[in-house]
Amino acid sequence: MRAANEPHPVLAEVIRSGYAESWHRGSLVVVDERGVELLAAGTTTEPMFPRSSNKPMQAAAMLSSGLDLDDELLALAAASHSGEDFHVEGVREILRDAGLAESDLQCPPDLPLDEAARTGFLRAGGEPDRIHMNCSGKHAAMLATCAANGWPTGTYRDPAHPLQQRIRQLIGRLANEPVAAIGVDGCGAPLMSISLIGLARAFSTVVRAAGGTAMRQVADAMRAYPVWMSGTTRYEAALMAAVPGLLMKPGADGVCAFALADGRAGSVKIDDGGQRALPPVLAALLMDLMAAGGPRDANLDVLDRMARTPVTGGGLPVGEIRPVLPKL
Repeated sequence: MRAANEPHPVLAEVIRSGYAESWHRGSLVVVDERGVELLAAGTTTEPMFPRSSNKPMQAAAMLSSGLDLDDELLALAAASHSGEDFHVEGVREILRDAGLAESDLQCPPDLPLDEAARTGFLRAGGEPDRIHMNCSGKHAAMLATCAANGWPTGTYRDPAHPLQQRIRQLIGRLANEPVAAIGVDGCGAPLMSISLIGLARAFSTVVRAAGGTAMRQVADAMRAYPVWMSGTTRYEAALMAAVPGLLMKPGADGVCAFALADGRAGSVKIDDGGQRALPPVLAALLMDLMAAGGPRDANLDVLDRMARTPVTGGGLPVGEIRPVLPKL
């Protein structure tokens, strides 16, 4: 058992010109289709903030509460989108169909996450606004859910709002543990705290849900349209394209959760909050799971390349970020 003052294990190391120059510590857990722990490192049972990894559960709660979305727009409701043109137009469509306006959004103004989209937006004279903020799809869907139920739209971010109460209940049920605390996410919406293993179990339950249920509809939409719930250049979209049936949703501050179609699932939290360690760690975990049995048509070359993220010097590869993981 890990002592209270013992540091979390190293999950990834950065190698430059043959030398290890930095390390990323953290925690991870993998569970089977019954939610039984297969692998664990670090702290997995204490409450933490999953950040945007909660979005599939938030979207499922909205769908079960009367939100009328499917396909790409449902994926966008669970997105941390890159602010590309199709994302922004999709958010406008959600708002328009619900009789709402961009001014109803209560997420903070921001620029597109995608570098090319951001550059084009700024060159065209654009300034930070709410609809380009990466959580605007979730906020638009929250507003549309309120409109469908006759709930107040001006207070949809209040933890006591009927919508947020339903989200809290579903997250606790899927995680098989009560929500330990409610914080405020970067987008201003309530943030429900659960454990790392609770997050993995929630993802497992979502992908194994019966067809036609809100949970399964969200999972299927995200898997069918991964660039809508992320972006055209994002690593999670590349991994979901490489592994058929994979559901994956990263969050800010070094969090990511995933589930394979068979219900095996996992979650990761990088202690320093950095994102660069996640792609190699996740790719390595998926490769280990594939070795233990996975989709035969998975593109293992993509996983292998991502498990060794290049480190550059002078514009050329001089090292790599590589995973340091316990074995299944």
